[in-house]
Amino acid sequence: MKELVEYIIKSIVTQPDKVNITQENSSDGLLLKLEVAPEDKGRVIGRQGRVAQALRTLLRVKAAKENTKVRLEIL
Repeated sequence: MKELVEYIIKSIVTQPDKVNITQENSSDGLLLKLEVAPEDKGRVIGRQGRVAQALRTLLRVKAAKENTKVRLEIL
């Protein structure tokens, strides 16, 4: 799932080299922490959070196929 988020985010942002994604496993499932350059944060979140919500929806679908749960935090 980390690779999916990385591919999508790097195609959206203007500074793809500053994209950092960490993956943590917990009892609740998988936690993905996404860090981007400050000037790209607006692109990742989108207007009224639409891009971030679409990312979370894609992750939920992929997680459901793998019988797990996933959360995405944008730092």
